[in-house]
Amino acid sequence: MRQQWRLLLLALGFFTRLPLPAIPDFQESDLKEAARYLPLVGWLVGFVAALVIGLLSDSVPLEVAIILSMAVTAYMTGGFHEDGLADSADGLGGGWKKEQVLTIMKDSRLGSYGALALILALLLKFESLLHIPLPLLPLVLFAGHATSRLAAVLVMATQEYVRDEGKAKPMASKLSKTSLLLATVFGLLPMLFLPLQMWAAMLPVVIVWLWFSRILKKRLGGYTGDCLGAMQQLTEIAFYLGVLIWS
Repeated sequence: MRQQWRLLLLALGFFTRLPLPAIPDFQESDLKEAARYLPLVGWLVGFVAALVIGLLSDSVPLEVAIILSMAVTAYMTGGFHEDGLADSADGLGGGWKKEQVLTIMKDSRLGSYGALALILALLLKFESLLHIPLPLLPLVLFAGHATSRLAAVLVMATQEYVRDEGKAKPMASKLSKTSLLLATVFGLLPMLFLPLQMWAAMLPVVIVWLWFSRILKKRLGGYTGDCLGAMQQLTEIAFYLGVLIWS
């Protein structure tokens, strides 16, 4: 249990900006197994997102509550996944060869493809959440943040890391069966709190995951840390759209 708590703290420290105690005897290799708790980090982010809306929806317009919820969760994660989406859009949109794509993705400047991707993603997320029935919204946020992070873990499990270095490099080794099983359980467990028909909302998630995974395999031969962030954002939006369709 002590080791699992350590891995959870590592996952929280890597994927959020929460103030956490220092991890004694930290080794980068520990991060590989900490990936099992990425969907569990999604539980926390989704809970905070739902809490903000729950606290504010009676005192401010729902539109404002949703925007503030999105802002709080972006601050909580340091815009980690949004940054990955923007960098991936810039690289895949502006580069032709693998080396060009990777070079553009590493550039800290925001390009036109990245700006468009961010704007469209935020608008889609906001409009989708706005039209989901309010009683269902907290559970949808909880599940959406968990399942989308599972989607990122599944990329790690099925493809190779293509950079020689990078922030996600310590996590790039193939996940153990135990880690993959735990990540899957944590990623799908929140779905049990939703009405049964809402499981159909996973269909757009699967479609987007297959589509973007194919792009990564074809264009890069694998993934980078930015690609994981992009996958999380794309599948989170796909889940909300799926909920809209079947609710």
